[in-house]
Parts: sequence; C-alpha cells; structure tokens
Amino acid sequence: MRVTGSEIRFAIGIAFAALVASSGLTSGSAAQPGITTYETAALSAQAKKKPAKKRSKGKAAGTEQPASAQDGPPPRTPFSAADQAVAAIANMPDARFWADSETDYLRALPPKPGPWLILSTGGEDGAFGAGLLGGWAKAGTRPEFSLVTGVSTGALIAPFAFLGSRFDDQLRDAYTTISAIDIFEVGGKGESFLDTWPLHGLIEKRVTPELLKAIAAEHARGRRLFILTTNLDAGRPVVWDIGAIATRGDKAALDLVRKVMIAAISIPGAFPPGFIEVEGNGRKFQEMHVDGGLADQFYIAPDSMLVSTATSKLPATDFYIIANMKLNSDFAMTERTTLSILGRTVSTAIKFVTRNAIDRAYATAKRSGIGFYVAYIDPSFSAPARGPFDPDYMKALYEVGFAKGAGPAPFLREPADFSNQPKKVAR
Repeated sequence: MRVTGSEIRFAIGIAFAALVASSGLTSGSAAQPGITTYETAALSAQAKKKPAKKRSKGKAAGTEQPASAQDGPPPRTPFSAADQAVAAIANMPDARFWADSETDYLRALPPKPGPWLILSTGGEDGAFGAGLLGGWAKAGTRPEFSLVTGVSTGALIAPFAFLGSRFDDQLRDAYTTISAIDIFEVGGKGESFLDTWPLHGLIEKRVTPELLKAIAAEHARGRRLFILTTNLDAGRPVVWDIGAIATRGDKAALDLVRKVMIAAISIPGAFPPGFIEVEGNGRKFQEMHVDGGLADQFYIAPDSMLVSTATSKLPATDFYIIANMKLNSDFAMTERTTLSILGRTVSTAIKFVTRNAIDRAYATAKRSGIGFYVAYIDPSFSAPARGPFDPDYMKALYEVGFAKGAGPAPFLREPADFSNQPKKVAR
C-alpha cells in the first residue's frame, strides 16, 4: 500500500497530539538522535514537568480571549463548494493560487529563468537549512534565486532566504535562540491539543513592515516567493505569492502574510488551524488552513507537471533542494507502545515519501535540462534532543548545516543511493 503525504501528516497530528495528551511518559526522557519533532516523546514530559504559564506581558495583540470563549472555538460561518470555488482575498486578486493548477502556476512564475531554492518540511530540523544557507553565503557561492518555495518549517526560512545574506543573522537567531515555550503551550481550545499564542507573538516580531517592503522590492524585480498551506475545506494545497501580497504594502497585507506563515506550520490536531477571511458570491467567510506538508514535503510545481508522463519543461536553470531531515534508514528498536509504534511509523514514512519526491524532482530536472542539487542532514549527525525545539540541539544542527554550506560540496548532484540493506539474508 502506498502511503500518501496526506495520510502521513494526518498521522503526525495524531502522534503529536497523543504525545501531549499522554501521561505515561517519564519526565527524564531524551529524544534519540535523528528522531523527528513529531515522534519526540519528550514533548509531553517536558511540558508536564515545566508547564508554561499564560504570559500576559508581551503576548501578541488580539490573542487574548474572553473567559466565555475558553470552552471551545466559536461556530464557523457556513459556506458552500460554490462559494469556495470563487473565493478570493479582498483587494488582492493575485495573492494565491491552487498548487495543483498548471495555468495559475505558470502565470505566477518569474518572468525570466533562474535558480530555484526549494525548502522542505522538518520542524526544528529547519536549523539545518538555516545553517546551510549561512555557510553557503560565507563561501561566496550562494546565488540569487529567481524563485524560493517553502513548506512548513521551510515556509519560515523562505522569506529570509529570498532576501539574501543580509538577513542571515535573523535566520540564525530564529533557529538557535528559541525553545518550545516560544512556540506553544499545552492546552488547546477544542481544535488542537496545543495553544500557539506564543508563536503569534514570535511571527509578529520576525515578519515586520520592513521585511514586507524588502520582499515587495524583490518581487518588482521579477523574483518570486511562494509559501504552501493546505485548505482543509477544499482539501487542496494553496500557494501564496508573498511578493504579490507584499506589493500592496498596507496593514492588511502584513496581517495576511503573518496569518499565512502561522497556518503554514500548523500541524493538524497539534496546533490550531489558521483562518483566512475571503469573499465569494457576495459573502464573507473564513477558510481553514493548515500545514502545507499535508500535501507535499516540498513544492516545485503541480503534480501533473512532475509525473513521469509529463512533457512540460519548467523555466528554471537549477533546482536547489534543501531537505531539513535525515533520509537514511537508521536502526532504532521500537518499543511495544502505541506512541513508539506510531511515531516510528510516521518518521519512516516521511523519509520514503521525501526520497520519492526527490527522485521525481531529479527526473523533472533532467527532462527540462535543469541543474539538480540536493542537500539533507548527514546520517552521522547524532546530537541528542531533550524535546522539540531544544535550543542546544538546534544550535548543533545549525553549525553542522553551516559547515556543510561553507564546504566545497554542500550539495549532491543526484539523488543519494539508500540501498544500504544487509547483504546477507537473516536466518
């Protein structure tokens, strides 16, 4: 049976939420090296050991809710499939397009060919990509990308990578100075197991009017910045053209970009979904958006343009894919518990799906005469993590990424061979 990206992300949400809800984990546990955010059993333990308190000081404006709203989320305004089909962002007709629409995709691409940077999912392992970009800039060989795309943690990296090395310090700080308490606290409001109000404040600090102005200037030069979310109501991935939004240059544009960034990393079931206000058929309503990784681990083009039978050629000179994860099959004896089995299953499935996506990207590049480059976390990296978003773990991974980026060969020119299975059949 082929495991789809949607099934994987659904399992991730269940696993992540289950870890938080569980009370059977020991408080001293530490994550095994190479274990992903989503299977880190220390999350629940750490959160229960040092439960975060509601902090009123510095809390993002508009995140406080009256006591009456604490029991659960308010009901949604009903809308139909017909409303969804024509839904648009008010006064921003070019803000987004369906990720599976060839016509809209081709219309939104940069006017001239150039190198593309493709940033994957990976949670706190995004520290690897942040480090690699920093080291690559230090080496003096990092190009200016005509297109940058980001999914999940890649969506957080993408705006800074898009703007070039002058924003590398901000990118480094974003992945080496935060911890879990800066992202979430335990206790959702009926639509998730965690409350991400700290993340809202963090995004407000990072995504500023100055950042938006810089993105708009690059968009005017013909460069493009795409971020992926998943519209749960439509059951389809959405590409947000951040440069087109930034060009508007007002508070509505800033608020929308911040909402998109938060929705882009909202793991279903674990983090609250994002709500985007739209208009359709003369009505206003809110769409529910979650992590773009529900659809793709990274985004290059609509699936119909990447399949083996496709004949279209993409207007890029090079693909640079940064996979913020390990892709090798590593041994780890799985305990006979629901959490261990589910976590290990999700971790393994993500690796195989990402490998397949890389293979497909490689075939597309060869068909289109595009240079191909891919980087991922080396199998030898083994720093322990005390839980999700452990700053010591992220600092160590950032340094590994930086060293790789500054080295003579930060990228492979073709997909890696993972056929490292035992040569002898077990008896």
